[in-house]
Amino acid sequence: MSDSEAVASETGRSETQSGGCHCGRVRFSARGDFSAAMACNCSICQKRGHWLAFVPATDFELQSGGETLVDYQFNTMKIHHLFCPTCGVGAFGQAIGPDGSAMVAVNLRCIDDIDLTGVHVTHFDGRSR
Repeated sequence: MSDSEAVASETGRSETQSGGCHCGRVRFSARGDFSAAMACNCSICQKRGHWLAFVPATDFELQSGGETLVDYQFNTMKIHHLFCPTCGVGAFGQAIGPDGSAMVAVNLRCIDDIDLTGVHVTHFDGRSR
């Protein structure tokens, strides 16, 4: 099991949440366990400060702003770091998971009205990979 899968399945709770970027242009809903997150220290995550929860792409719905998202890729070019061109916020990213299925990394800091004090954070050493 990968580190991201371990975080996603830690509690087994599933709920639907809505969220988006700062200016409201990008909006989404996602179903998953948002009581746990991964904090990565790779070169981009360290700077962006994301807390990520991973959901299958089938449990994610982009409601608005998809046509304007900017896609930033680097290194292995496997992860789509998407962000709003207006406010610059990265509410989620997309990639193929270890099992070969499409997945979405939801930035928990972009979920509406989430209480981050109750989120269990697992630190992932992405810098060394």
